[in-house]
Amino acid sequence: MITGKNYIGNKPSAKGSISHKTINPMLNIENSVAFVEALPEEIEEAVQLATQAFKTFRKASGKQRAEFLNAIADEILALDQELIDAYTTESGLPEGRAIGERGRTIMQLKSFADLISNEDWKANTFDAAIPDRTPLPKEDLRKTVIPIGPVVVFGASNFPFAFSTAGGDTASALAAGCPVIVKAHEMHSGTSELVATAIIKAAEKTGMPNGVFSHLFGRGPVVGSALINHPKIKAVGFTGSFGAGRAIMDAASKREEPIPVYAEMGSVNPVVITPKAIETRGEAIASRYAGSITLGTGQFCTNPGLLLTIASHKTDAFVEDLAKKTIAIEAQCMLHPNIKVGFDKNGASVTNQEGVETVAKIGGELKDNFAASQIVTVSGADFLANPKIHQEVFGPFSLVVKSKDEAQLIEIIEALEGQLTGTIIAEESDISNLEAIADALANRVGRVIFNGVPTGVEVCPSMHHGGPYPASSNPKYTSVGTHAINRWVRPISYQSFPKELLPESLKS
Repeated sequence: MITGKNYIGNKPSAKGSISHKTINPMLNIENSVAFVEALPEEIEEAVQLATQAFKTFRKASGKQRAEFLNAIADEILALDQELIDAYTTESGLPEGRAIGERGRTIMQLKSFADLISNEDWKANTFDAAIPDRTPLPKEDLRKTVIPIGPVVVFGASNFPFAFSTAGGDTASALAAGCPVIVKAHEMHSGTSELVATAIIKAAEKTGMPNGVFSHLFGRGPVVGSALINHPKIKAVGFTGSFGAGRAIMDAASKREEPIPVYAEMGSVNPVVITPKAIETRGEAIASRYAGSITLGTGQFCTNPGLLLTIASHKTDAFVEDLAKKTIAIEAQCMLHPNIKVGFDKNGASVTNQEGVETVAKIGGELKDNFAASQIVTVSGADFLANPKIHQEVFGPFSLVVKSKDEAQLIEIIEALEGQLTGTIIAEESDISNLEAIADALANRVGRVIFNGVPTGVEVCPSMHHGGPYPASSNPKYTSVGTHAINRWVRPISYQSFPKELLPESLKS
């Protein structure tokens, strides 16, 4: 049952007088439960509990932590329809999406449980002593990784399950041995609370220390800022807008002890479509990309918001077809009124720039919070001349850039900010001429795709979901896949250490 209370470890708490309610975006009305925002004393208690829990949780074996993660998965499933109903009511997303995202969340938890069931993921190294080496003896050296400490995770607006309370950041941090404090996203506070209860039940059932997980409510920056600036917090995980992500990065860097922030902050995800691909299968490409642009009302960080082409009559026909197919897809509800306002504002900012033309936009009066899908176009020269056209429009919106030639297309790629993904749509006969384009994309993105769509992020070791700034705060790390655990550990070497004092994984 949703109570609207914070969880300080396993204790419900609602000491404050300020509260907020979530919104049902489909009906454009407030939901009934009021969520009490955490006070400074509750934040302090949560951090102190996490600090104490870290002393024992960091020493729990991989198998013990794996049991905890698997129990979380079981408890989430046990919430059944109550959880699905909360998700759909607070997000405006359909039940099928909720069930699918829950499945992904369960899979992430189990993937990390499998990973830590043995010590291989730590990539431990051993260098034996050579006492009689000349001119100097060599000491015994052993290196492993250890968890860094309590972590703050901010829930993401567009993925109430997979990137939020028990999502990839939380799952990977718990797998590493770090207690987690989640700051719930205000748009889906009820969904977040239900998932929090599942984590807490799992912690109790598997004997994890109280404080290994806490869950706090708070609109705006107050609760988040207090957590980021607390000296006992050692890292932050965030998925969301560039503005919020950059504010978190700045705050964390100004602490007396700066801490890492692993922020994923969005992307326009450039897609290069070759003339041969347009000529050979333009209609099929248009159909596939109309679906990708509008998938989930365009509310994916990997939404293809920028299509790069070479100007021609056939390109013009392709763009017209893409636009018709895109607006033929029924308008869908966005996650929240604030996101709808941002979509309209940012879309207008791009379309009002000189040289930008609207090819097609869903017309007529729409329901509250429903998005009018839109395809717009601009020349390569105008795009290069105006950085305001480069901005992300979070929603079902895509800009087609018509370059005069391949050289200008590559210049455009090189002028882009860091991105999560880059895609090439091409024919087999194009491959021998694609090296320069592929190299330019690889220099600007974290994942390059051939003849696919960027929407859809596989959860596996080979996935890299991150990219050069501002797509993410640190391009070396991924927020998806099992390598996400590396964000929450640090290397440590033991030199000539007594075997009895070594971590278990370094004793043999």
